[in-house]
Amino acid sequence: MSEFDGEGLSNQDFEQSLKRFEDMVSSGAHHFFDADELEEIIDYYMQWFNLEMAKKALDYALEHYPYSSSIKIKQAQYLSSQHNTRDALNLLNDVEMVESNNSELYMTRGYIYSQIGLSEQAIENYKKALPLAEFKDEVYVAIGIEFLNDDKAEDALYYLKKAIKINPDNDVALNELSLCFEMTGKSEEAISFYENYIEEKPYNHFAWFNLGISYNRLGLYEKAIDAYDYSVAIKDNFSSAYFNKANSLAQLDRYAEAIEVYKETFKHEEPDASTYYYIGECYENMSQYEEALVNYNRAIKLDAAYADAWLGVGIVLDYQNRITESIHYIKKAIEINPNVAEYWYVFGEVQHKLGFLEEAASAYQRVLELGYAEFDIYIDYAKLLYEGGYYKDCEKILAEGIQKFPESPELFYRMSGLLMELGKRQEGLVFLENALEMNYEKHTELLEYLPVLENDQVVMQLIQSFRNKPL
Repeated sequence: MSEFDGEGLSNQDFEQSLKRFEDMVSSGAHHFFDADELEEIIDYYMQWFNLEMAKKALDYALEHYPYSSSIKIKQAQYLSSQHNTRDALNLLNDVEMVESNNSELYMTRGYIYSQIGLSEQAIENYKKALPLAEFKDEVYVAIGIEFLNDDKAEDALYYLKKAIKINPDNDVALNELSLCFEMTGKSEEAISFYENYIEEKPYNHFAWFNLGISYNRLGLYEKAIDAYDYSVAIKDNFSSAYFNKANSLAQLDRYAEAIEVYKETFKHEEPDASTYYYIGECYENMSQYEEALVNYNRAIKLDAAYADAWLGVGIVLDYQNRITESIHYIKKAIEINPNVAEYWYVFGEVQHKLGFLEEAASAYQRVLELGYAEFDIYIDYAKLLYEGGYYKDCEKILAEGIQKFPESPELFYRMSGLLMELGKRQEGLVFLENALEMNYEKHTELLEYLPVLENDQVVMQLIQSFRNKPL
C-alpha cells in the first residue's frame, strides 16, 4: 500500500495543501485540489491511521474525480483498512478492466492478499507490478517480505538482494536481509555481505548494526561491539545499537559496562521494560541483589505482563533466602505464561527447598512435558524422588534421561551410584565404566553424591584404571 513520502509535492507545498484541506473541512468553505494533491493527502492520513480524515479526503476526491483510477485504488486501500476486503478486491478488478498498466493497482491487490494470508496470490500480483513500477526495489522488497511471511527465507533472500542491487540505500531491504540470514543459518554469508556493503557505503548505520547482529550470532561478541560502536558513531541516537551492544557486553560478563550502555538507550527513547529487565539481570549476575530487584520491579511497573521480570524477582528473593516470598513472583510468571519450562523448573526447585516434595515433583513433571532440552532436569528430579524414598521412580527417571541424553556422563554417574545403593552392584559398575569412558574428570561428582564409595576398593580401582587412559 502506498505511503506518503513527499515525492509528488515538495514538503512545503504538501503542508500548504494539507492545511487548505483541513481549513476547508473545518470551515465548510470550498477549495480546489487537483487529483495528485488529494492522493497525497489521502496517503498521509492513511499512513498516520487518521481514518476519519482519510474518509473525508476520499469522499471529496471521488466526488470531484469519479473516473480516476488512482483515486479508486486509494478507495480500495481504505476499504481494506476497514477489513472490507471483498469490496476492495472487486473495486480493483473494475479498475483493471479500464487501466491494467498501473503498478499501484497490483501492489494494492498484493497487499490485500497478503493481509488475508494468500501469499501465492500476493506474490503473483507483486510480480505483475514489477515491469510497471518506477521503484522496482520497493516491489522486490514486498516480494521478499511476503516470502518471509510464508517462511520461505531462501526465496526472500534472493529478492531482497535484488532490491539492494537496484537501490543500495533501501534500508528496509537491508534490515529484512538480516532476518533472512538468521532464518537460513547463513551467518558467515551475512558477515561477508555486510562487510562488502560497508566498503561501498561506509556511513550506513543500519549496515554496521546488522554486521554486529551477524557477529553476535556466531558468538564473536568483541567484533559485534566494534560494529555497534561504528553504528552509533554514525547515528548517535540509534538506541537499538546501544541495546545490542549492551547485550554483547553482558555475554562477555562485562556487566558493569553493559549496565551503563543499557542506560544510554534512555537518552534516546522512552525507558522500556525489557531494558530494565536486562539491567536487573546484570545486577543479579554481579550478586547486587537489591539493585536487581529495583530494576526487575521497574520492568514490571512498565509492563505488568513481563513474565521474565516476575521470575527474576522470584529468583533473587530465593538467593536472599526469602523463599516464601519468592513463590508469589514465580507463580505470577507461570500465570502469565504457563508454557515456559524454565518457569516450572524454578518453581520446582523452590518447592523442593521448602520441602513440598509432591508440588516439586508435579512441577518437574511439567518441565518434562514442555520439552525442556537439558539433561539437568533429570538429575534434579531423580534427587527429589530419591529423597522421598521413591527409588523405582528415581531409577525410571534416570533411565529416561539417559535415553534422551545418551552423551551426558552426569546421568550415568548418578545411575551407577543409585544402582549400587539399591544392591544392583554389577549393573552399577557397568554404568560407572560407561561414565568414566565418557568423562573421567566428572567422577568426583559421584564421590560427592556417595562419599562412601571412596572406601569401595573395586569402585576406586575402576576409577584408577581410567586415570592414565589416553583420551
